[in-house]
This record gives sequence, C-alpha cells and structure tokens, in this order.
Amino acid sequence: MQRQNSTTPDLFEKKFREELQNSAPLADRMRPRTFSEFVGQEEVAGSDAPLRKQIESDSIASIIFWGPPGSGKTTLAKIISRKTNSHFQLFSAISFAVAEFRKTAQEILQRRKLHGIRTILFIDEIHRLNKAQQDQLLPYLEKGIITLIGATTENPSFELNSAILSRSQVYVLNSLKKDDLKILARRALSDSERGLGKFKLKVDPAALEKICEFANGDARILFNILERAAFSVERSEKINEKFVKKLVRGVALIYDKNGEEHFNIISALHKSMRDGDADAALYWLARMLAGGDDPLYIARRVVRFASEDVGLADPQALQIALAAKQATEFIGMPEADTALGQAVVYCAQAPKSNSVYSALKKIRVDIQKFGNLPVPLHLRNAPTKLMRELDYGKDYKYFHDDPTATEQQHLPDELKNRKYL
Repeated sequence: MQRQNSTTPDLFEKKFREELQNSAPLADRMRPRTFSEFVGQEEVAGSDAPLRKQIESDSIASIIFWGPPGSGKTTLAKIISRKTNSHFQLFSAISFAVAEFRKTAQEILQRRKLHGIRTILFIDEIHRLNKAQQDQLLPYLEKGIITLIGATTENPSFELNSAILSRSQVYVLNSLKKDDLKILARRALSDSERGLGKFKLKVDPAALEKICEFANGDARILFNILERAAFSVERSEKINEKFVKKLVRGVALIYDKNGEEHFNIISALHKSMRDGDADAALYWLARMLAGGDDPLYIARRVVRFASEDVGLADPQALQIALAAKQATEFIGMPEADTALGQAVVYCAQAPKSNSVYSALKKIRVDIQKFGNLPVPLHLRNAPTKLMRELDYGKDYKYFHDDPTATEQQHLPDELKNRKYL
C-alpha cells in the first residue's frame, strides 16, 4: 500500500485558500494588508500619527473607529492584527449572543492565564450591541483582559455606554477623498495577482473620474464598480464616461435614514433656510430626496420651520409649507420635488421671527416651575348656580361692551404682568 505524502493535505489546503481568495470580491482581495498599502486617513494612520506609532510599538489601548462605510475601519483593525503580538479575535455585533461571548471570554481568560497572551477583540458594527450586551464587555475591559477595537458608522456618544467610551479612544475616519480613490482604482487596475490587471482594462481618465464620483468616498463601492466594469466590457472596448454612466445608472446617494447623517442633513437644511441661503437649502433638500428620504417627513420639517423660524414675520410661509405637504401627498414623488423646493426657497427668503417659539419656551419654564396654577375666577365660565355662588365669572368684563376688558388680569396671580412675547 502506497504511503500518502504528508505534504498532500498542506497542498490541498493551500490550493483551497488560493481558490477562495481568487473568488472573493475585488474589495476583499484589494484590502490593504500593511500601512504602506493603506490610503487616506493621514491623521489616524499617517506615519506621524500617534495611533500608528502605538500600533507599531505594540502598545495600543482600546479603540473605537467611527466613520462612514468604506473608509477603512475594518482594514485598520486587520492591519493591527498583523502588527501586534496579541491574539486577534473577530466578533460580529449582529450575531452577538451573551452565552457565546461568555464562552469566548473564558477562552480569552485561559489564554491569558496559561500563556500570558492578551487578546484584541474586534467587534464590527459595535453600535448594534444593546446595553446588556455592552455590559458583558466591561469586566474584561476593566481588568485589561481584552483590548477592544470597535467599528461603527454611528456616533458612539449616542450608541455606546459611557463606561465603554471612557475606556476607549475614539478615532474619527472620514470619507475617502477623490485622489485617494484614484490611487486605489489604479492599483486595482494594474495588480494582476489580486486585482484586475489580467483583464488589461483600458479606462479613460474621464471615466476614472466618474467612477470615483459615483463611489462617493466609499472604497468598497469603488471596487464594486470596477469589478462590474471588468465583467461587462468587451475585451477590445475602452471604458469611457458614457459606459460608466450606463453601468451605474440609477445609483442613488443612499444614506442611513435612521442614522446620524440623516439628522446632520436635516439640520443643514434648517440652518440654511434660517440664514436665508436658498441655494444651500435647495441642495440639502435634493440630497435628502436623492437619498430616498420620505418626502412627507421633509414636508413636516418645512411646516415646522415655517412656524418656528418665519412665524409672525410672514404668516403666509406656513400656508405655503402646508400646501407643499398637501401637494406631496396628492402627486407623490418624483413630481413633488418642485412643490417642496418652492416651499423651501420661500421659507429661506422670507423675513424671520421666532417670537412665538421663544415665548412658548419661556412659558414651558414657568409651567415646570409653578405647576398647574388655577384659572382666575373672573375668567371661569359659570353655567351652574353653584359656580356663580363660588364667584366663577364674577366681575368679568365683556370686551364688546367694555373696552377696558383688555386691562383685566388674564394670567394666574403668580404670573401677573408676565410678558412672554
């Protein structure tokens, strides 16, 4: 019987890994493996950045990477895994189970006790962990048993509890610049081993520019477009701007309508209208519509703005905002964009007054301070004999009979002569 070569399993394993790598999406194949390959985020990963020096000296503390999709959060975590002497363990917040984590935590504890090896625990989309799940991490963070690296697209000050934040350094990553995307694109087009070099694609400079525009700062989108182009173009055909537009036709500027960017943009819309910048207000309106935001949500915000910020300076603004809301319900999108745009421009150009808004704020303070103050007796209605005997309505002055009615007291005694407007 022939003895099996002991290296055969290793060869099969190597071949399997190579096939798996070759079949992976371009974005995964082209993921930077070292700092020399990493592009962008100079303040976080540049050669003089404090974090990079900590990583290279293998002395990092717990970290939260906060940034938009495709900005390099996971890539940086994987570079850290290669640069440190710690055991690196990935954990997905989506499939996080407390029982599974406790089992993992015991393994981490044993590894530390028996071999003195610390563990870096990388949790992708850490903002998806609820409070109870986050609390499971704390004892291990406090005792230094694990070093946490979390990646999130959401503002960590809203999504993570203060105990985790106080034990972590938050690093903000920004969307990649167009020049960064061009470097990544050219690298993918020329790399025959991991990229698209074997296809020998011919790409016009204008087409590359357009691809980077559509990527919108997201490296993953960039690689996805390039990969689609490689499989769609004829071998002799050159990728031009027209081809790219056709390839990505219908691509929307999608953003998480429940995430922070949604609230950042609605804030920008409000403040642009408040400052009278109609052009900027229209831009932010168009951004929300392009991102798939609910047009009725936008209409409601414009109605609120018309009463809060334009107010009594131009009461017509509220009617126009309500008409835009009605038009949006009646004709729907995409035709309702002009009705919303008309209301936004009108509100931006209208004179402003927040007197009603400010008065109501002052009133709420007094309500909180004084509670449910009784209505003055002379202002109360007196439909029954008992009420009249209790002086309900006594000495009330009827304005149409007595012009001095304007001088009678209308507020509770505790708030007498208070001016809110």
